[in-house]
Formats: sequence, structure tokens, C-alpha cells
Amino acid sequence: QAQLVESGGGLVQPGGSLRLSCTVSGFTLDDYVIGWFRQAPGKEREFVGAISSSGGRTAFADSVKGRFTISRDNAKNSVGLQMNVLKPEDTAVYYCALDLTWFRRTELSRDSTDYGYWGQGTQVTVSL
Repeated sequence: QAQLVESGGGLVQPGGSLRLSCTVSGFTLDDYVIGWFRQAPGKEREFVGAISSSGGRTAFADSVKGRFTISRDNAKNSVGLQMNVLKPEDTAVYYCALDLTWFRRTELSRDSTDYGYWGQGTQVTVSL
């Protein structure tokens, strides 16, 4: 059974940076795609970004492209989401998730239903 734990959330001013981490146990991380999603109050969960099992490919939502990056350290079973130039509209609970069936697709999935295991989420608040 996979467990994912996010950390690193908090309060940051607009224009600031935060780095979230997702630590995975119960699975060998380098076998799977990891995705990041977020959900703001009153809104549906949305795709933020994803990284391939090798780390060689990433995909990002247009709203965060150029500001967010994803990296992975398979030896530590950890994936990081570096968030720069944060905006108030980035305020949300951020989740990492594991795609168990990535090998069936040619592209990194942006669909939350393709991800089978989820962390509990970490709150990011961007405000003065």
C-alpha cells in the first residue's frame, strides 16, 4: 500500500517562493509518474504538474508554467514542487499523487482520475 506525504506548505507573500515535498513509501518511486494537483475553496481539484518516472519529462498547467518546477530524488523516494513568483490565486491545498498506469499513455496525465494514490494535502496561502 502506497503512502504519500506532502510537506512544506505555509503562508507566503505574493512574489515569494515555497518548495513542497512529496515523500512516498510502500512503492519504488522510480517506477511511477508523480503528479501535483491543487484545490482552492469552492473550486474543483486542478492539475498543476507531473514528472515522468525517470524525471526526464515534465508537464505543467498553463497557469503555473514558467513559475513552477518539479524534480525528483528517487534515492530518497521524494518529489519536489518548487513554486516561484507566487500569486494569491495559487492559494490552495496542494496534493501529490501516484499514477500507477502511466505506461498505458504516451503523455503525462493531467486527469486526476488516472492517479490512484493521494497524499493528505498541504495548505499554501499566498497573501500579504
